[in-house]
Amino acid sequence: MILLTNSVHPNGTGSVVVLRSKVANAVAAALDLGKEIHDKDPLLAITGYNEAAAGSRRMAYRNANVLTGIDVLQANHFDALKPAAEGAAPRKIGILTNQNGIDSAGRRTIDILNSVPGLKVTALFSPEHGAAGVLDTTQVGNTVDGATGIPVYSVYGDTDAKRRPNLEQLKQLDTVVIDLQDIGVRFWTYEATMGYFLEAAAQAAIEIVVLDRPNPITGSVVSGPIADLDKLIFTSYYTIPLRHGMTFGELAKFFNGEKNLGAKLTVVNMQGWQRGDWFDSTGQMWVNPSPNMRSLNEATLYPGVGMVEGANVSVGRGTDTPFEVLGAPWIKSQELASYLNNRHISGVRFIPTSFAPTSSLYSNQQCGGVNIIVTNRLALDATGLGAEIAAALHKLYPNDFKIDKIARLVANQQTMDDLNAGVDPRFISSKWTEALEAFLPMREKYLIYK
Repeated sequence: MILLTNSVHPNGTGSVVVLRSKVANAVAAALDLGKEIHDKDPLLAITGYNEAAAGSRRMAYRNANVLTGIDVLQANHFDALKPAAEGAAPRKIGILTNQNGIDSAGRRTIDILNSVPGLKVTALFSPEHGAAGVLDTTQVGNTVDGATGIPVYSVYGDTDAKRRPNLEQLKQLDTVVIDLQDIGVRFWTYEATMGYFLEAAAQAAIEIVVLDRPNPITGSVVSGPIADLDKLIFTSYYTIPLRHGMTFGELAKFFNGEKNLGAKLTVVNMQGWQRGDWFDSTGQMWVNPSPNMRSLNEATLYPGVGMVEGANVSVGRGTDTPFEVLGAPWIKSQELASYLNNRHISGVRFIPTSFAPTSSLYSNQQCGGVNIIVTNRLALDATGLGAEIAAALHKLYPNDFKIDKIARLVANQQTMDDLNAGVDPRFISSKWTEALEAFLPMREKYLIYK
C-alpha cells in the first residue's frame, strides 16, 4: 500500500495513476485518517515539520514585548548602518519599505533614518501595492515621499524588469535598508523583491541591511509543497516550502547562502520574539501589509486559500473578508460546505454563504461558497487545507473548476499530477514529508531565533 500511494512508477501510465488514486481514496475513506489523527492529537495532524510537537518548542499564547529590527537599530545607535563621522560625507542610504516600516511608537523608518547624523536617505523603493500599501494593480509608478521629498522608485510592475531595482541607481548608494512585513508564505511577493535586491546589491558592491520583523503565522511550522526548480518565478523565488517557517531576516540569510548570491548582508535581529509566537503574542500593532491582508485570521488561512487563487475562484477580494470566504457563481454553497466539513479537516469549519465581490474576480456577481472559520489555529495545517479545497472543487465541479490554473502558485508538479488524478489530499500532503525533511537541515543553518 505504501509503495502504491507514495511512489511514482518510472514508466507510469494514466491507468496506473488512476488505479493508485482509486486505491488511495478507498483506503483513506475507510480509515477516515483525518478524524483519527485529530482525535488523537490535533497538533500531530499538521503536515511536515512542527515544533509544536516538541516539548522544547511548544507554541504558547504569550504576552510578549517584541522589539522589531528598527527598534533594535535605534537602541544600538544605528551602528549597523555605520553613520559617517562628523565632518565626513554622510553615508548614502536607500530604503525598501512601505506602510509597515514603523517602529513600536508608530514612527516611520524613513523619518527615523533620515534624521540620523552621518546618514543621508537619497532613495526610497516600494514593493507591490506601492509605498502606502493601498494599490491593487500592476501599474505602480514612481512617486515622491510627501513628508521628505525623497523620490520613491517602484520595484513592482507587469514585467520582470519593473520588478527589479535599477543597478545604476544602487551604485549611487552605500547601503539599502529593507523594512517589510512578510506573511511567511512562499508566494508573498515581498520575498522575491528582497531576493532581487540581494542579487543586485552583490553586483553593485553595496550592503543590504534587513530590519527583521515577526513571521505572523509563527516560525515553528514548515509545511506544503516545495517549489520545483523549473518553476521558479516571481511568486516562487526559490525552492522552499509553501509555508517556510522563517522570518524575513532568516529568509534573507537563506537566499544569500543557498543561492550563493554573495551579497554583503546584515540582519538586525528582533528582541523578545520566539519561534512559536503568533503575531498577537508580540505586542506589535497590526498594519495591513497589503490591501487584502487585513487580519491575523486572514494570514492564518492565506497559505491554503491563497493556493487556489490563481484559478477561477474568488478568494474574497472585493469583500470585507478576503481569504476568509471562497466562492464562484457555479459553486453550490451547501454542497461544498457539507463536503468539506465531512472531511474532518483539523482546525477549521465551513459555513455555506453567498457573496458578491465589488471588485476583482466575479465583480458584482453572486457567488456561492463557504465562509471558513478557524476553530483551532494550532491544529490547522493551512497548506493541507489548500489541497483539500482544490481537491473538493475538482471532484464536485470538474467541468467548471480550472484546476490547472493553480499550478503557478503550487509550483510542484507531483502535487498537481495528484490533484488532477483525484488522489486523496491526505496522501498528497504525506508526499511532501520526504522533501520537507531534506529541507530542514538547510533551513536550520540560517535560523536566528529559538
